[in-house]
Amino acid sequence: MTKRSKLLENESAFISRQRVARLATADELGSPHLIPVCYAFDQHYFYTPLDEKPKSVTSFRLRRVRNIEARHEASLLVDQYNDDWGQLGYVLIHGAARLIEANDELHAHAIKLLRSRYQQYRAMNLEKLPIIVITPDHIASWGPAIQTAEHPRQTEIE
Repeated sequence: MTKRSKLLENESAFISRQRVARLATADELGSPHLIPVCYAFDQHYFYTPLDEKPKSVTSFRLRRVRNIEARHEASLLVDQYNDDWGQLGYVLIHGAARLIEANDELHAHAIKLLRSRYQQYRAMNLEKLPIIVITPDHIASWGPAIQTAEHPRQTEIE
């Protein structure tokens, strides 16, 4: 299996149809942490905001933030379940993760993408909050929901 960092066309289409992903990070000792997130993708980077939903700690104390600061890596799983198993599929993205602040040139771009995907973000003041950016370095996918005539076989993480 060859390691690739770019999504295939059918994977991009699958990702654009899904509404939620699971973000996996790990602390400095390798203890995993997994949460559901909203995301946007611009064919280069995945973005997920630290939004205004109620949290028990400040944005910078969130476990995902501390984990990214400790390891600078994350995985994002975009999947689809259906009782018709002919409609199953997932895309798994491993990559370098970092936080961007309002002064980063990607910040405004990420907000625009996120607001176009999720109406809830249009009412939130995302301009003041950091955004997690994931740069893919290894992509794998599987499932009938992702297959196309051009790409009938997908790769699966071992």
